[in-house]
Amino acid sequence: MTCNVGSPGLVMLAWVSAGMLSLAGALTYAELAAMMPRAGGEYVFMREAYGRRLAVVYGWTQVSITYTASQAAKGIALAIFLNALLGGALSGTLFSATIAGRTIPLGGVQIVALTAIAAIALINCAAVSVNGAISIVLTLLKAALIIGVGVGAFAFAKGDWTNFGTSGSAGVCAGVADAARGGFAGFGAAMLGALWAYDGWSNMTQIAGEVRHPQRNVPLGLIGGVMVVIALYLMVNAAYFYVLPAGDIANVAASSSVATEVARRFLGATAVSFIAATMMTSTLGSLHTGVLAGARIPYAMSQDGLFFKRLGVATGRTHVPANAVIALAIWAGILVLSGSFDQLTDSVIFASYLFYGLVTASVFIFRRTQPDAERPYRTWGYPIVPAIFLAVTAWLLITTLITSPRQSLIGLVIVSLGFPLYLYFSRRESHLT
Repeated sequence: MTCNVGSPGLVMLAWVSAGMLSLAGALTYAELAAMMPRAGGEYVFMREAYGRRLAVVYGWTQVSITYTASQAAKGIALAIFLNALLGGALSGTLFSATIAGRTIPLGGVQIVALTAIAAIALINCAAVSVNGAISIVLTLLKAALIIGVGVGAFAFAKGDWTNFGTSGSAGVCAGVADAARGGFAGFGAAMLGALWAYDGWSNMTQIAGEVRHPQRNVPLGLIGGVMVVIALYLMVNAAYFYVLPAGDIANVAASSSVATEVARRFLGATAVSFIAATMMTSTLGSLHTGVLAGARIPYAMSQDGLFFKRLGVATGRTHVPANAVIALAIWAGILVLSGSFDQLTDSVIFASYLFYGLVTASVFIFRRTQPDAERPYRTWGYPIVPAIFLAVTAWLLITTLITSPRQSLIGLVIVSLGFPLYLYFSRRESHLT
């Protein structure tokens, strides 16, 4: 992000802007989820607002790329952090195969990623109450670790507030494309990085049908959760710039992390291990909640007769869509072997915000078509807040097409495959009935 925009002030502005955008989305989603607290969340909103065709296209995108590619990316990230913790013991390739001209490697990193995804999927086959307790523990633990990094930097590292006036424009900026440096495109790329960190704020809507008192608890969770996360990210990034000048941050090697370099200033040689363990914990928690939420989408589609029937079956004892959990984990495992972390996350965030925009726009449709519907919570700042979300989302999508055209176009192609999928399942349903 420092390479994208050049200055600490603009980096912090990108974090604030992305946080406010996420909050605007959460404020809008809170009305929708309180109005329709059902399994599948966004799929249900899409179906009621735009019809079954676009709902299936949305569901297909979530199943094929958004949730599953996110699981794959997090599995790879967890393995990379574990590899750092073990001093590179997972590096190297045990086996590789060439398929359609593409080399598919299998080494320690891939094996750990696959194992983590499989283990989390099995845990998510337990009752929702069990997984809720696990999610609370992991969330509190990773929040405590983030606070520990920030407080440690301010209290024990030798920092300087003048670092906020430095520039990272002349940095090495390994892996940052020239098209994503400076100007509106650079700021958009920086916001995209922040939005990847904020992403997941909508997950609660997917399991709203299994939340106690959803009309009250879902809005509280959406809005309160986003506000807490904004505060955590601003605190820890301010700590980074307090310890390191922008030029040093821009020069951080792709094989390291800013958090590690900051922690070295007050933890010394143990910094690598501490940050790797912190990142592993954070990634594990995010992977767990992603699996928990993502499986509810194919489950809801199958309940409508618009996806594979077996994915719409919930287990008798725990009432969890275990088949959907396992199916998504298998596809995520295939994605682990198919591409790099960066390629996966670029495709995920573009596809996510394409549908975030459509779902947010549905609040205008429901206000017009269902004016008398029960709304336990109404979007604060309506219609300005959702309108701002839509405008910024449109700008980000255009910017992403410019700075990451290949990944964006891949995402669009995958989205378009949902239309023939809808035709297949709708015709099959008509034939069966």
